[in-house]
Amino acid sequence: MALTRRCPLACRHCSTNSLMNLPNNPVEPFVQLVDTFTAEEHPELVLMSGGEALLQAETVRKIAQRSRAVGTRSYVLSGMYFARESRIPTPIKRAIDSVDHFAASIDAFHEEEVERSAVIEVLRQLMSEGKDVSIQIVGLDDEDPYLEEAIDDLRTSLDDRVPILVGHVNSAGRAAEWLHHDAPPVLASSAATPSPCAMASWPLVRFDGNIIACCNQDVVDVDVIPEHLLIGNARHDSWESVRERTLTRELMRAVRLIGPEALAARTDRCSPGYCGTCMTLSHDHLAKERAKELVESPSISRLESAMGSMLATGGAAAFVRNYGSPRYAELVLLGQDRRSVTCAG
Repeated sequence: MALTRRCPLACRHCSTNSLMNLPNNPVEPFVQLVDTFTAEEHPELVLMSGGEALLQAETVRKIAQRSRAVGTRSYVLSGMYFARESRIPTPIKRAIDSVDHFAASIDAFHEEEVERSAVIEVLRQLMSEGKDVSIQIVGLDDEDPYLEEAIDDLRTSLDDRVPILVGHVNSAGRAAEWLHHDAPPVLASSAATPSPCAMASWPLVRFDGNIIACCNQDVVDVDVIPEHLLIGNARHDSWESVRERTLTRELMRAVRLIGPEALAARTDRCSPGYCGTCMTLSHDHLAKERAKELVESPSISRLESAMGSMLATGGAAAFVRNYGSPRYAELVLLGQDRRSVTCAG
């Protein structure tokens, strides 16, 4: 749930381009969607972010409490703007106390806004109270010297008790102005090897209430959402209907199973890249036919089940190796026996 695009910080790498002067979207749709969770039909985990989710502290608290009542765990990610104060403001503390897991962003760009030592002190306080916490940190790549220095400091300061999710800065949001990862289009035939998309397994509620079948920032920001990626709106859809569309939509099943490029390869078309290909699938009638053929195969349900088991067996570290930092992937397992919600979800 992307609760807001507002943020008191102005980090140079912000993928959501968040600022305090952006419009404040209504939060009611997020709560309305959570109110459709039932004991029989609910997601395992609700993640709340922004912008700065804790600008909507009361909404975070409501979502966490109502989620827990039906068996859903909650997680909030913060840029830690409040750590600059000598104490955690009461509304923010109530929100943090209500969630099952609290994650803090620390990196070179956040440190231009909030000192690392201040964030560490907040985490120490929360840990002393028994709160499940983790850290998210990004660098330019795995060889970024900042990562090595900061991770050593964090591990020492927090006694290796806090899991650390390490990623790389993407050319999105404000980072797109100074970071470029240009990749030329490739022929579909050279991208025909199946590459399942885990990003299409996380329904995301955008700032405007639209629910998309992908947590890629490009989809969060796009003005016109591709038809196959739009799976509902929090204002009027229930979790049951969102889940049903996520699991049964043929194009999405094919993308999760073999990836968009391998699907496009079955139509002999050129690929503008992994995510770029997916964004065009709604207009590709032949790709829709190939997806339908794939998911109607007699063995497909067994294959999907096997894929799910492989992902579950691989765990958080395997997920990070594929979608984050291979060098530091195992750091998500720090303090594993002390937490109930892994920092990779």
